[in-house]
Amino acid sequence: MSNVNWIERGEIAKQWVLEAAEHIKKALASKIHVEAKSNPDDLVTDVDRSTEAFFYEKVSTHFPSHHFLGEEGISENVEQMDGTVWIIDPIDGTMNFVHSQFKFAISLAVYHEGIGKIGIIYDVMAGELFQAIEGQGAFLNGKPVQKITERPLEESILGLNARWIVEDRNPYRRELAQLVRDVRGIRSYGSAALELAYVASNRLDGYISVKLSPWDYAAGIIILKETGCCVTNFNGESLSLLKGGSVFAGKPAFHKEVIKRYVGRER
Repeated sequence: MSNVNWIERGEIAKQWVLEAAEHIKKALASKIHVEAKSNPDDLVTDVDRSTEAFFYEKVSTHFPSHHFLGEEGISENVEQMDGTVWIIDPIDGTMNFVHSQFKFAISLAVYHEGIGKIGIIYDVMAGELFQAIEGQGAFLNGKPVQKITERPLEESILGLNARWIVEDRNPYRRELAQLVRDVRGIRSYGSAALELAYVASNRLDGYISVKLSPWDYAAGIIILKETGCCVTNFNGESLSLLKGGSVFAGKPAFHKEVIKRYVGRER
């Protein structure tokens, strides 16, 4: 495995993503079957499932020794990050997919022995493909992403779902409410994967979610790392690729300042 050409493998993964995207766009011409999972706002469609099945078939056929972790359960039970693991969200932003058919993404990551090797986030309808290979930098449609520009916290734009500010079960509600008052503005695009890509490409200064799963952020971690951005949980600790939790991505100075000023307050 040490002789693997990850650039070539990244091209294979990219072609699969583009092929899956065409499948999704064709499916939009037909009636989409929608179900609720854990709650009425946690949606899944037949297109989510068929797209994940497409990736699972590709990986299991071409790389039978690899492991597969996907959101919709068409995979094995991955309990450790040994070997090579593909982590895929077939449609990140399913609510956007269902309601507006816009601002949703395919998120694909490949990790080897726990190290991120390939990260791809593809905005299906906008045709924007963010990609990173370990040590090779991050790219948008084949060109290097815009270099990040640090801004003072008071001039920063933060990606955040406003629901977390009013959600009683959010343990960080007070801290986030104060942070929202202190930054210049907040945005919510409805796709964690895209918002992580936007931090990496200088469109946002930071992004916070109180609860995400590994397939939401696995690709984003790799892309962010290649741009020098930071991504941890809201306490500044490393993210798990096997179980979810809070996620905080940001440009280095912004990330450091938020951790310093808002984390660790009494709740």
